[in-house]
Amino acid sequence: MNMVIGLSLLILFTFGVPIAISIVLASIIGIEFFTRLPLLLVPQQMFIGIDKFPLMAIPFFILAGNLMAAGGISQRLVDLAKSIVGRVQGGLAMSCVLTCMMFAAVSGSSVATTFAIGAILIPAMVKHGYPKPLAASIQASSAELGVLIPPSIPLILYGVSTDTSIGQLFLAGIGPGLLIGCALIIFLYLFCKVRGYGKDDYKDSTGFMTSLKRAWVALLMPVVVIGGIYGGVFTPTEASAVAVFFALIVGAFYYRELTLADMGPILRQSVISTAAVMLIIAAAALFSFLLSRTGLPAHIATLVTNTIESPMMFLLVVNALLLIVGMFIETSAAILVLAPILTPIAMQFGIHPVHFGLVMVVNLALGMITPPLGVNLFAACAVAKISIDQMLPWLVRFVLVVLACLMAITYMPWISMGLVNLFYG
Repeated sequence: MNMVIGLSLLILFTFGVPIAISIVLASIIGIEFFTRLPLLLVPQQMFIGIDKFPLMAIPFFILAGNLMAAGGISQRLVDLAKSIVGRVQGGLAMSCVLTCMMFAAVSGSSVATTFAIGAILIPAMVKHGYPKPLAASIQASSAELGVLIPPSIPLILYGVSTDTSIGQLFLAGIGPGLLIGCALIIFLYLFCKVRGYGKDDYKDSTGFMTSLKRAWVALLMPVVVIGGIYGGVFTPTEASAVAVFFALIVGAFYYRELTLADMGPILRQSVISTAAVMLIIAAAALFSFLLSRTGLPAHIATLVTNTIESPMMFLLVVNALLLIVGMFIETSAAILVLAPILTPIAMQFGIHPVHFGLVMVVNLALGMITPPLGVNLFAACAVAKISIDQMLPWLVRFVLVVLACLMAITYMPWISMGLVNLFYG
């Protein structure tokens, strides 16, 4: 049965059927032809998959990101980032990374970050002489930080699917997010120096104090959200609602750029994005239920533990597997299907589930900037109005930088676990 389901998925993917629909159809084939279970289980298991309170954070963080983009918060974060690094050669490219790090601290979504920041910085980089494919590649790679720096939707999904503390996962995401962000900034500084890009980036930079004065309220948002979680004021799910309220108040009444007319398109876009994510979650829940009925997770666990002897080798194999999976399967679906299978095996090798969660999310996040499914690539291409094949020669450099960071995160657990051990002992 597993072979038939896998083959069905492959055929459906080949014909371009949406991922969620493909997973549901493959599961229906498995239930109808290889079990005696009623098809009534399909809607039942899909509903069970999304009937979890922590998942309420997803629509709220999506809405918060859209409110930030429309309410002027994005522009002020860009101006602040430019005032910090914009006066050196390549400063505009480095500003893109720095802004994405700040925006990620409240949006939780790499695609939202790509659209919100890319709409401002890609045209600015092109204006300053950066090739358009390079500008789009920088934006797509930087936006990947949206799924690492908390709050992060993929980390929420990992926590829900493996019963791991979302608070600890958020805390663990700070180290890897800072590592990748700093690595990209250092690489861009050296790259622009060697290639001669960004020599006049300083021209559009404003003073640091002026930018800070305009952006200080926007910077309070991650402080309130993240500080509230670890201060015990509210849970990660409640923090998502606080983020929406904060973005709404700041955009409408402090910056006064968010109007009643904007709310319709914002809510519409948020509903569409939420529905897409939730459908994938529901489909993955059905698929996971079917896989567990076949005993495949137990067989995989036995095979792995019998053939792989060391944790280091296990992590290397998992990295190779997830790199391939991330290229073809959407991140949310991959987490929901694979995390319940791989995490128990990782724990048998003595790997902490929080550390393994970060390895998994960073790995699958690479799939967001690699074809054929890279969602960040499609978003950046839409903003820059170019094709993916134009980006690929430039993109390879950034993929290698993130890949090097992934190896460090994998084999140096203190990068992700340092803060967790400090707070949770």
